[in-house]
Amino acid sequence: MPDDLHADYHCHVLPGDCFSVISGANLGDPLLEMEELCPGDVYRLASDAQALQLAIADSESSGGQVLSPGAATKRVAPGTEFGTPGASIELTARLTFLAPEGHKVDLLLLEVTSDAASKVAALPLEPMAPGQGHTLIGIDEAPGAQRLADITSLAFGRGTHVTLADGRQARVEDLQPGDRLLTRDHGPQPLRRVIKRTVRAVGPYAPVVIPNETLGNAGDLILSQHQRLFIYQRGEDRLTATAEMLVKAAYLVDDEKIYIRPGGYTDFFTLVFDHHEVIYAECIPVESLEVNSATLATLPKDIAREVGDAELEHRPHIGTEADRIAGKAARDRLLKDRNPR
Repeated sequence: MPDDLHADYHCHVLPGDCFSVISGANLGDPLLEMEELCPGDVYRLASDAQALQLAIADSESSGGQVLSPGAATKRVAPGTEFGTPGASIELTARLTFLAPEGHKVDLLLLEVTSDAASKVAALPLEPMAPGQGHTLIGIDEAPGAQRLADITSLAFGRGTHVTLADGRQARVEDLQPGDRLLTRDHGPQPLRRVIKRTVRAVGPYAPVVIPNETLGNAGDLILSQHQRLFIYQRGEDRLTATAEMLVKAAYLVDDEKIYIRPGGYTDFFTLVFDHHEVIYAECIPVESLEVNSATLATLPKDIAREVGDAELEHRPHIGTEADRIAGKAARDRLLKDRNPR
C-alpha cells in the first residue's frame, strides 16, 4: 500500500454477503461476481444489513467521482469500513431488481480486490427494503461511467427543531434560505439552501430517532443514519485523536433507547451554509452539510444540482470522525452518563 494513500471521498456500500438467493439457480448464495449471476434469481437483503463506509483514494483527483468498467484509478483508502486499504475498486455491472411492490431498484456491482482476496459490494442507487425478495431482471455489463453517489446524505427528519439566531426553535421543514441559525463557531449565520428529499424509509435509509431527553435533547431528534452529531470529550480517555468528535447517528443506535424507525416514506431536509457549521437540533450540536468538490459528486444528482450552483468550497470541521467502534463506545458513555445506575 502506498504510504501517501488517503481518502479523497467516501460512499456507503452493502457487502455482497448481506444478500442471499432465496429462489433460483444460485439458491443460498450471496451476491456474487457478475459472471456468476443469473437473471430470475430472487435475492433477499438481510434484515440487519448495514451500509458500510467505503473510503476511496482517487489517483485522478478530479473530483468527478465517476467509475467506468475496467477503470483502475480508484483504490480503498485507510479508514475504510469495507475492503483492505490499497485494494483496487472496479465497477463490473449495473444490476436491476424488481421489488415486491413492482418498482425497480438499481445497484452498482463493485469488486474490491487485494492480493489476499476479492470482495463484492453493492452501491444502491435507490433504497432496497431488507427482508423482502427482489428479483434480478437486468445485468448491464457496460453501464458506462457511473457516479459513486451516496443516497445516505446528511439530513434532518421532519419535525426536528433547530435553534435560530435569537434562540427560538423552528421546525426544519419551516426553514427558508436566508433564515439565520445559531452556529457554534461563527455565531448567527444565514442559510444558503434548504433541500428536501423524500425516500423510502427502509434499511440504511430509515431515520434514526433519539427520543426526547435521551441525550439531553429538548424533543425527538430525527436524523438520517449518516448525519453526524458533535460531541466534546472531556478528560484524557478520548476515543479519538481530538477532543472534538463527530459521530454518525447510526452508531448511537442500541435498539432500546435510540432506535431506527423503518416503514413508509420519510422526508429529509439538508441544510447548507456558507461554511461547514455545527448547529443545534433539539439543543444537540450537529453538523451541516459539508460542500466541496469532493463531496458534491457523491451526492445524489438532485441534491448536487441544488447545491452545486452555490460555488462553495467548505473546509471540514476540525473534529475527528469516529469509526464504528469509537462511535459505539461513545454511545455507551453518553447513555451511561444520562442514565447512571
